[in-house]
Amino acid sequence: MDSDLRIVVVDKNPMRAAIIEDGLREAGHKIVIRIEDTAGLDDKLRALEADVVLMDLESPSRDVLEQMFAVSSASNRPVAMFVDQSDRAMTNAAIDAGVSAYIVDGLRKERVKSIVDMAISRFNAFAKLRDELDAARSQLADRKAIDRAKALVMKAKSIGEEQAYVLMRKAAMNENKKVADIARAIITAAELLK
Repeated sequence: MDSDLRIVVVDKNPMRAAIIEDGLREAGHKIVIRIEDTAGLDDKLRALEADVVLMDLESPSRDVLEQMFAVSSASNRPVAMFVDQSDRAMTNAAIDAGVSAYIVDGLRKERVKSIVDMAISRFNAFAKLRDELDAARSQLADRKAIDRAKALVMKAKSIGEEQAYVLMRKAAMNENKKVADIARAIITAAELLK
């Protein structure tokens, strides 16, 4: 456990926030900051350099969940939300908003540590999946650009696919660039010359 995490507790109710704060301090977390007002929350979290956000809401509204979506996606940090009551739509909206842990009627200080740990683990697992997805999309886009550029080179030079790729690879090596960058340059040039 990283006791130096900057954990921000967002709650208007001081008694409810105290339960979370006590649970965090008992778990060894030293940097716990409470925010009462959710207005401008993203700016506040950025200014505080929050590592983890814990929100305690009696019953989250659609507006609050939309704000959490903005906070979660823009700030790229684990968010755990405690609510007193919920329904399937609210649970799904919280998940869609990127909330790492959505705890219904489970606000007890002895559970706070495990909830924070789980929120961080889940956030890290999804971040890894997101990075892998981004890498796969990038590779697919590169592959498409290379295939399209090969077709243009093959047509322009009346050569085969392998020879076109060899020319592109040689150009990439000579210019110290990736083959995909050369492919995109070929595509751009071909579009200009139409």
